[in-house]
Amino acid sequence: MLTAFTAGLLLITISELGDKTFFIAVVMSMRHSRRLVLTGVVAALAAMTVLSVMLGTAIAFLPKAYIHYAEIALFVCFGVKLLVDGWKMPTTAQSSVVDEAKTAVEQSELNLKHHKSNWAVIFESFILTFLAEWGDRTQIATIALSASNNALGVTVGAIFGHAICALIAVVGGKIIAGRISERTITAVGGVLFLLFAAVAWWEGV
Repeated sequence: MLTAFTAGLLLITISELGDKTFFIAVVMSMRHSRRLVLTGVVAALAAMTVLSVMLGTAIAFLPKAYIHYAEIALFVCFGVKLLVDGWKMPTTAQSSVVDEAKTAVEQSELNLKHHKSNWAVIFESFILTFLAEWGDRTQIATIALSASNNALGVTVGAIFGHAICALIAVVGGKIIAGRISERTITAVGGVLFLLFAAVAWWEGV
């Protein structure tokens, strides 16, 4: 369980920093109560994690060999893609992810401009985060991890990792966002995915 917890924690914490959901939390926290935004964001990420682990647990009924090699292939693909993306990124380029997050928040604000109660802010943060996370590489990685590791350990580790990133984004996101190197974070994420692939290969079926 400890191994699964550590894997989920590391994978999510590194991958989510500088991700679209991270910047959505940053933008939202600059417009609304940080406490409300944090509540909505963490709730959405926790719900997504539980859903992903449930999918992974269902997949675990497939032959172990198929799951094992599919997991390795996914991690290798993600790792290589992130390294290539990081290599191509200019060191001083404005992140397109930031622009996407700002656009998503602005569109949502227009739809909810007449409903700014506490619950409306929490709901807005929840929906924006949930939709941004759906189909994201961290969701797919969580499914793969939970298919071959202790489900409870992956769940707790992933939720804890999400909560750490959300807290960083909400509390100090405005300061940190301008100092995060998307190129560096992307490269580190790529190395981490390849490391997970190597560990999975070493452990065998």
